[in-house]
Amino acid sequence: MSHSSITKSQAKPSSSDQTKVMLPTLLDNLNTIRTLLHQPSDLIIRQFTVGQEEYPCAIVCIDGLVDTTLVNEQLINPMLHSALQPVGSALELLNILTQQVLTSFEIETGELLDEALLEILSGNTLILLDNLSQYIIVTSSGWKSRAVEEPQTESIIRGPRIGFTEDLRTNTALLRRRIKETNLVFDTYQIGRRARRKVIVTYIADIVHPDLVKEVVRRINSIDMDDIEGSGYLEQWITDSFLSPFPVILNTERPDKVSGALLQGRVAILVDGDPFALILPITFSSSLQSPEDYYQNWLISTLTRILRLISAFIATFLPALYIALLEFHHGMIPSKLAFSIAGAREGVPFPAVIEAFVMEFTLELLREAGLRLPKPIGQTIGIVGGLVIGESAVAAGMVSPVMVIVVAVTAIASFSLPSYSFAISLRVMRFGIMLFAAFLGLYGIILAYIMINIHIVNLKSFGIPYSTPFAPMFIRDWKDLVLRAPLHFMKKRPQMLQTNNDDRMKTKEK
Repeated sequence: MSHSSITKSQAKPSSSDQTKVMLPTLLDNLNTIRTLLHQPSDLIIRQFTVGQEEYPCAIVCIDGLVDTTLVNEQLINPMLHSALQPVGSALELLNILTQQVLTSFEIETGELLDEALLEILSGNTLILLDNLSQYIIVTSSGWKSRAVEEPQTESIIRGPRIGFTEDLRTNTALLRRRIKETNLVFDTYQIGRRARRKVIVTYIADIVHPDLVKEVVRRINSIDMDDIEGSGYLEQWITDSFLSPFPVILNTERPDKVSGALLQGRVAILVDGDPFALILPITFSSSLQSPEDYYQNWLISTLTRILRLISAFIATFLPALYIALLEFHHGMIPSKLAFSIAGAREGVPFPAVIEAFVMEFTLELLREAGLRLPKPIGQTIGIVGGLVIGESAVAAGMVSPVMVIVVAVTAIASFSLPSYSFAISLRVMRFGIMLFAAFLGLYGIILAYIMINIHIVNLKSFGIPYSTPFAPMFIRDWKDLVLRAPLHFMKKRPQMLQTNNDDRMKTKEK
């Protein structure tokens, strides 16, 4: 039997009717529902009678949120065509309907008014009987949703082509398909005073550290706002440091990435209506790792990770290094290269720092324009725009060809990083480091590098230092850091997570 549980957030709806119970009269209940929902045009109320005594009842649901075929075949038809014997009371009729007549999978009963309204607005169907304050709730949600497709932001060469969708149940099913484990827990919360959006916290009960789950739940229960419109809202609310440019919570569209994190002892969060899952806690190295690293040979994966690390350095420091060498440290440039750069810069009216800022700012404009425009046009703008503007700027003598090369290499390096959020962080820091280089040269770059490292060492992700496994040092976790060791060497889960179950594979008996 599954260990999944359902828990509701401490945030309560703003309605003053949240503790009221249903009235015993059918017409009074229907009028109350119409009034509280402000007479919506998409509210469906179907009144009819059941049994030989023609007992009055009604079905209430929202058009567009329910599966009409399910409602007709599993609710209305069985109730209309059932030859029920005379019953002594409405409560007896309710028991007969739930136990013998209705054929739906999920059936619940209740009597609180606000819970009935929440179920209706969640796409479920409400069944009311006359002379009874209790009601029946049948799960019948069936709104239109996007089919399971390949992730748009995390493409890989080798691996599954399945990504999360906006439907919460589809996402949980994708995880259950990958982890057929009774200890896989899905704790459900309703966040938001008005929207009451469903949020699921998932983990493997016998692996994850209990204190990590408690801290996640505490932060989620602290959310007090009208609605969290997506995983980005939730990430900003529960993050450790809102002032840090580095992401301390990883977002992903890939179920295989989430399942791998759960098996390591991490926690994942799913938000209804959002195709991105949140993984926590993470470290600096988590943003440089990709699911594809585990589908390829360990040598290839290790070389790829080294390439990503170099790319992160290039994307952060290359323009600043160019500015520092050109403006302050000419002697460090080889003579032939110095003459070549001087010849290329002949006639350029701006200093290197202005030149770099103009080109980087233009590149960011092109990148944003490519994201916002339709896909066929966006790709054309990114490629053609960069070529045309770069060539025109060089031909006009406003920038040097070397600067165009530096900016282009920096852009390519930032595109090679698997985490979009992490790449944005490096783009933000790049401009600050360029200012340090413009004023202090290489000393400014070294100072900026030291400040970044101090910040990383002091940053935490749900109690785990962001610089782990370097500081504090966990030598065992270095097997899956820059080096991706062969799989049969990684017999233990990450030591930094302090999991309850440390073994991830069986050891061979001698």
